[in-house]
Amino acid sequence: MIDLHMHSTCSDGQDKPEKLMEIAAAAGIKTLSLTDHDTINGLERASKAAKRLGLDFITGIEISSQGGHELHILGYGIDYNNKGLINFYEENRVYRIERRNRFIELLNKKGIPITAEYISLINDGKSTGRPHIARALVSMGYADSIDDAFEKYLQTPEFYSCERPKPNYQTSIEMINNAGGIAVLAHPYTLKLDNDKFKELLKDLISAGLCGIECYYSRHTPEQTAYYRRIADEYDLIFTCGSDYHGPDVKPDILLGRGCRDSLIKANIPENEIIENLNNALHNCSNNKM
Repeated sequence: MIDLHMHSTCSDGQDKPEKLMEIAAAAGIKTLSLTDHDTINGLERASKAAKRLGLDFITGIEISSQGGHELHILGYGIDYNNKGLINFYEENRVYRIERRNRFIELLNKKGIPITAEYISLINDGKSTGRPHIARALVSMGYADSIDDAFEKYLQTPEFYSCERPKPNYQTSIEMINNAGGIAVLAHPYTLKLDNDKFKELLKDLISAGLCGIECYYSRHTPEQTAYYRRIADEYDLIFTCGSDYHGPDVKPDILLGRGCRDSLIKANIPENEIIENLNNALHNCSNNKM
């Protein structure tokens, strides 16, 4: 089994990197990647745990990007000691803290006595993302669930006005390539583009250095999966798969390696082809930098 899209406590996931590797191994996953949002902080820990468990670990990241739409760009095979990625992580960490503080101010004005210290306590020291705040709101009794907290408080126009700065997709792809990795467009269905608009955007992404599409994804319908596979073949792109697992408290309907209601199992993912194409792309990327 393979799963190339998952999140730990280093971004907005529920489990520590080490624990996440253990859950993956218990689920029968053999090849995997940790792709935390805008951070490389958990990769060394996950890599060591994966090695101990006999898993084939591929370093990863998911960078939130702009370009007419909010795009999520996955980076695979990155060097987490790369100076450019380290600088990006540090800048983004500051942005997330600033945004968290603005969120807290808005919630305090609504009469909710939430603090950064309490958010950190509830989330094992992590308190910079909206899911961390949502979990604290549930603990305080102001929401019944993570989804309820988002709907009531964290998906309103006033909260979206606090959005942090994000790089354009050209910068994101360049960072990934400069760190020795390859760039893949995550969960393309979320863009909600018709076929012509999607192809138009895809051509721009390819020109910027995009290497692949996440065709097999938890919430893709069979029709969407087939469409993105055709597009990947048409534009000579690799295709990848991922559950986007965050943990049962955050996304209770998504299981590691299995997706949403076993969507990835039912998709009959060509795992060997994905691994071979990914390794070839990483090899070519390495050769091009020589």
